[in-house]
Amino acid sequence: MSTWFATWFDSSYYHLLYQHRDDKEAQFFMDNLVQHLAVPQQAKILDLACGKGRHSIYLADKGFDVVGVDLSPESIEHAQQFEHKHLHFATHDMRMPLTVGPFDYIFNLFTSFGYFPTEEEHLQTLQEMKKGLKVPNGRLVIDFFNAHKVIQQLVLTEEKTLSGITFKINRSVENGYILKDIRFEDNGEKFYFQEKVRAFTLEDFKRLFEQVGLELVATFGGFDLSSYDPVHSERLILVVKSC
Repeated sequence: MSTWFATWFDSSYYHLLYQHRDDKEAQFFMDNLVQHLAVPQQAKILDLACGKGRHSIYLADKGFDVVGVDLSPESIEHAQQFEHKHLHFATHDMRMPLTVGPFDYIFNLFTSFGYFPTEEEHLQTLQEMKKGLKVPNGRLVIDFFNAHKVIQQLVLTEEKTLSGITFKINRSVENGYILKDIRFEDNGEKFYFQEKVRAFTLEDFKRLFEQVGLELVATFGGFDLSSYDPVHSERLILVVKSC
């Protein structure tokens, strides 16, 4: 069954629309996270839903043994040019069992969760994350948007013109999901994509973790690892371990 994230994330238009992503911000986050977790030099790290590998590449440059996996073949093909002895990439659906591991740390970054149409698929994904962790000291980090703030400050309509293409974006909230409808034309052809992400709150995550035997050990509200505040925080960053 085709899913929005399988087609959209593998589209060149997706990468065009989101080309502004901030590498320095990503590196700042990784530096803070590695320091907080006291990640040892010999640690094995999985970057789950790694995209084109910007976090993976930086972590490997810092000396860690890193595997990056993502559903998008186009993203993985791009990332594989940076492979070396301690950095490898592969295509993978996070709902499926991992073929590598176990890992000291699994990082699921930049709101790369909440894409699925059923709660069962989200629970299955968390189960596979749990199975991929070393016991007892493995840690899972989920970096998600702060759904409270996103909904409160939702920009309903927006236009962006990039490389001569005007993206018309409409946002809404429906049945617990945040929707982003993206329409544009290129070379006389009309395109439409929809992003659909479950607006999981901290309470939702706690409920999901309890169902799969994961324990929340730390919560942060930004890449600077500031305290989480549902009204003001930009992010919801969760550090989790097996019960």
